[in-house]
Amino acid sequence: MLRRFAMQAAKVSDTPVEFVTEYLLKAKEIAENNANVPAELCDNLQKALDLASGLDGYLEQMSSQESEPLAELYRKSISHDWNKVHEDGKTFFRLPITCITGQVEGQVLKMLVHMSKAKRVLEIGMFTGYGALSMAEALPENGQLIACELEPYLKEFAQPIFDKSPHGKKITVKTGPAMDTLKELAATGEQFDMVFIDADKHNYINYYKFLLDHNLLRIDGVICVDNTLFKGRVYLKDSADDFGKALRDFNQFVTDDPRVEQVIIPLRDGLTIIRRLRYTPQANTQLKSTVTYDEVFRGVQGKQVLDRLRLDGKVAYVTGAGQGIGRAFAHALGEAGAKVAIVDMDEGKAENVAHELTLKGISSMAVAADISQPEDVQKMIDDIVSKWGTIHIACNNAGINKNSASEDTSLEEWDQTFSINLRGTFMCCQAAGRVMLKQGYGKIINTASMASLIVPHPQKQLSYNTSKAGVVKLTQTLGTEWIDRGIRVNCISPGIVDTPLIHSESLEPLVQRWLSDIPAGRLAQVTDLQAAVVYLASDASDYMTGHNLVIEGGQSLW
Repeated sequence: MLRRFAMQAAKVSDTPVEFVTEYLLKAKEIAENNANVPAELCDNLQKALDLASGLDGYLEQMSSQESEPLAELYRKSISHDWNKVHEDGKTFFRLPITCITGQVEGQVLKMLVHMSKAKRVLEIGMFTGYGALSMAEALPENGQLIACELEPYLKEFAQPIFDKSPHGKKITVKTGPAMDTLKELAATGEQFDMVFIDADKHNYINYYKFLLDHNLLRIDGVICVDNTLFKGRVYLKDSADDFGKALRDFNQFVTDDPRVEQVIIPLRDGLTIIRRLRYTPQANTQLKSTVTYDEVFRGVQGKQVLDRLRLDGKVAYVTGAGQGIGRAFAHALGEAGAKVAIVDMDEGKAENVAHELTLKGISSMAVAADISQPEDVQKMIDDIVSKWGTIHIACNNAGINKNSASEDTSLEEWDQTFSINLRGTFMCCQAAGRVMLKQGYGKIINTASMASLIVPHPQKQLSYNTSKAGVVKLTQTLGTEWIDRGIRVNCISPGIVDTPLIHSESLEPLVQRWLSDIPAGRLAQVTDLQAAVVYLASDASDYMTGHNLVIEGGQSLW
């Protein structure tokens, strides 16, 4: 509430709601001073005044609160003597404090960055940097915001606050005329996911046209434009305000542009949100004769390539998902949109990973199963189908590895290894395949190993190597047998994966030997395998079957 009073005292904004409040207050005073005005009219004027005057304060209270660097930047901005700064010749123009973005609009911009998953943002007109820092807080660690600002003084003003924030490093301020900066960015092929325009109103159309004409805004990218209601003067018929006319022309230009869709939100002085549309012949008839509007252009089923990797609505399971590679696969499939069943012999580990996915907003369930036991495999399938109705993606990852010299390998070791690595994988493929064959669709992904191609050394692991070679042949056979019935079966062969187990003192000599055999110069991380499992699980890999996707840093090439 104190902040609201501070805003009003400093006159930091002149919005349509504030003008309505002012007019209602005057009307109420006139009505109260006129004995002939009915009391009912005075009561209704008071109710309207309460509605209008209470809105901004309530929005502030109910919106997420700003960070301390933002709060400090706000305090510093409204307490600064901008008139004196201009009189001292430090700025080209007399800067009104009404230019500051403010908490609610800052949170809206921050939310839009999150929702659009923007990584690169362009701001045209920074002022003291409140909007820039708000958006930077929503960017990923490797995100970047480029702010165009005419006044060098404002860069100096904002930088100390940017330096205090962990997100300030994402902001680069380019001073000088914004159009010059835009031309530089276009010349180097830069492109942005989101653009915020809050600069000189007469150039709004020029900025907007340049952004779209020079592909500075990506397809599906968002432009946010501030002040597009401009105190109501864009729609008041008797308004002759020069800025109001410029913004009215801008609003109409955007409305008539078939390349975008847009909406004006009556937030503060008006915030227009514009989305750049994908090309369609209907929207761009003048280009129809020059464009081959096929699946290459528009995407398979209208989906661009990254959208085809999405797994929204799909049901998946991952065996051996309580740790290591299986856990990484489960997270990857869930992040791509699938519901994921976490299958592991250790129920506690399965539940822990399922909880991790739940915290990330991913639908999951934990299933305890020993895939060497046929009754466990069938119960696993039944439990998943009972909960989610079907299975689209079967990720058969569970396996074991025991080392022994070939002459010392016991039948017990051989049988145990094959029982899980090959027999268990077969039973999972068969049980999941029966569900998939009935629905005419499915993706089966088996975890094989680089050991299916070469004999890793110096460790001795006959049963493991042979079982994984069997997984590859199983995959190839099922892949050819089931493809015409809608099922694709592929496998992933990782190289040596970096896990806590191999960092024991006894294995250190082996690790050094392995590293000398790997052209990449490092062991695989479980995250190196995640994109592969998403690709094989998605529609983007529909023409691939029976394939062994090797990910081993080049080790099998030597």
